[in-house]
Amino acid sequence: MTGDDEPGPVVVVTGASDGIGAAAARRLHRSGARVVVVGRSPVKTAAVAAELGVEWHVCDFARLDDVRALAEQLLHDHPRIDVLAGNAGAARPRRELTVDGNEWTLQVGHLAPYLLTRLLEQPLRAAGGRVVTTASFVHWLGGTRRGRGERALDTVPYLATRAYAKAKLANLLMTRELARRWAPDVTATCFDPGAVATNFGAGAGGVTGLAFRTPLTAFFRTPAQGADTLVWLATAPDGWRNGAHHAHRARTWTSMAGRDDRRAAELWDLSARLVGLDP
Repeated sequence: MTGDDEPGPVVVVTGASDGIGAAAARRLHRSGARVVVVGRSPVKTAAVAAELGVEWHVCDFARLDDVRALAEQLLHDHPRIDVLAGNAGAARPRRELTVDGNEWTLQVGHLAPYLLTRLLEQPLRAAGGRVVTTASFVHWLGGTRRGRGERALDTVPYLATRAYAKAKLANLLMTRELARRWAPDVTATCFDPGAVATNFGAGAGGVTGLAFRTPLTAFFRTPAQGADTLVWLATAPDGWRNGAHHAHRARTWTSMAGRDDRRAAELWDLSARLVGLDP
């Protein structure tokens, strides 16, 4: 990615304490990037960082103040960020609210990554950076009617798979809107890693959690395989499309709701309000 006599690009990977995020951090580190690993678990995050000899931070995306503190530290340490790989996300088997008053799955999977991205706008623009977000084919289940405001984001009655699907649909829409708003300085892409055998789904409810607790996991992809498209989107000079959804190093199927520019603009403004930012 850079010459031997040049410092490598700064790549921040969230959700990097395990699974796809850790696998991506390892590959990006081997490519010469200056990887910064971010995770919720102090023990796991420190272990990955120690293995690679890289910078690390603990951040609980269920607390927006944690996200603000992380952004402040990254802004202090890195005037340029070449890649922000947003891989944090999870699902709760039952409906819970965060300390910020948001539905837990939505905040961890969408609102917190949105806030972090917005707060890191300056170093991303300075580097001509990329934002790469881990989405999912599950977004097909997350559609809702336009113009419903906050009601479009919540899941009542609560279904874990549906809540996760809404967060993943939000990832697609925010990728689309980010690519439009911050072009040409910053590019944004998202990808579907496929069904990956990680610890992610074990605590989830609904169909997602059930699948992760059965022998079906023998047919799932490995974390390294799931991370492949993330690494490609973070490093490849071309072949991907700004604002688009990818899988297997190519554009992939996206629901009609996930291609809706009006929904994307509405969600951007609503998300800004929920995290206390101007649109």
